[in-house]
Amino acid sequence: MNGAHDMGGSHGFGPVVAEENEPVFHARWEARALALTLAAGVGGRWNIDMSRFAREDTAPADYMSRSYYETWLYGLEKLIVQQGMVRSQEVADALDGGSFEPVAEPRLTAERVEVAMTAGPTNRIDIDVSPTYTVGQTVRARASAPRGHTRLPRYARGHVGVIDRDHGVFPFPDTNAHGAGPKPQHVYSVRFDAAELWGADGQGGSVYVDLWDDHLEPAS
Repeated sequence: MNGAHDMGGSHGFGPVVAEENEPVFHARWEARALALTLAAGVGGRWNIDMSRFAREDTAPADYMSRSYYETWLYGLEKLIVQQGMVRSQEVADALDGGSFEPVAEPRLTAERVEVAMTAGPTNRIDIDVSPTYTVGQTVRARASAPRGHTRLPRYARGHVGVIDRDHGVFPFPDTNAHGAGPKPQHVYSVRFDAAELWGADGQGGSVYVDLWDDHLEPAS
């Protein structure tokens, strides 16, 4: 998906400045945004790739104007409406100050929060799927511009790299995000030389990108 979120390797955004002693949350509402997202998703109403796509699928001007947790809330609002948990009118009423009865039996209770935060399930799939590529093999990231969600960043498309390691089998996010099935396949850490991605301005070094079998093709 060529959305505003896919800005890796782009100029004009300035340096990334690390905040010294940065707190986990900058305001209480950010903690509530995370808690709401976790609580609403308990029970498998959507998968991680669906939640990523819900946050990404927005107009560039809107995406760039939101903070990190504002984007989470935007995505959560879309998901709960899409899943029929609330109606759009109910969301509008809530924004106007309306109140609602609490859920009688919440899926995520206070006693289960620590477990949910520290023991989340892995996305790794323990099935026997043959890898398409091997460590040390030269590959090319497919040159594509998919309309939906993808974990293949725009700056790597069409470029040549080398398989550095095989992480094992995981769901394919490009289908999983749209309810088209997990399509399990291998995920590789692919090393790209900076000069391959950005030419002489690459300034040396390498970039490692985790990519799925369907993101790659043999380099000719």
